[in-house]
Amino acid sequence: MTMYERMKKGLVYDPMDAEIIGDQHVYQEACFKFNQLSPTQSEEKKAYMKKYFAECGEGCYIELPFRANWGGAHLHFGNKVYANFNLTLVDDDHIYVGNHVMIGPNVTMTTANHPICPELREKEYQFNKEIVIGDNVWIGANVTILPGVHIGNNSVIGAYSLVTKDIPENVVAYGIPCKVVREISDYDHEYYCKGSKIDWENL
Repeated sequence: MTMYERMKKGLVYDPMDAEIIGDQHVYQEACFKFNQLSPTQSEEKKAYMKKYFAECGEGCYIELPFRANWGGAHLHFGNKVYANFNLTLVDDDHIYVGNHVMIGPNVTMTTANHPICPELREKEYQFNKEIVIGDNVWIGANVTILPGVHIGNNSVIGAYSLVTKDIPENVVAYGIPCKVVREISDYDHEYYCKGSKIDWENL
């Protein structure tokens, strides 16, 4: 089994394997050029996402710069995904992002990990675990999401959180490590911030 095949199967592998690096450089070069686009080149942004992302739905938008090990080659965007400045992806495995997801500035999602075994780390080996983010999730600024994490539909991850374990749907969670603080409730359908009422009749 080649190192590339080992990577695809989620096994421990050498990320500096020549076949892997050769393929990866194509996406890294494209991502470098992507980051040179001006704020008004929205059509060029869309073209990059459609060509180089694993999947990209309709109405998606990324504020540059955007950093990714594989340039988004393993990134799956649903519809209406918005990512603010400095989204950083260690996308050696797949990252699935649902529909209507908001991603704050300086968010990091990393699928890559390294064995605790010193002999394997000495060889710079790694392994990868996919990340899955459900529909209608809001990820606050400076959040870090670690390998293998799943975040359920409608949940909110507060700023500066370190997400080490799965987060269920319909909750507010934050902290280091990130923990569920409360469920999203009827209150949240009536008030948008500390007693400020939502004027549904005008929306």
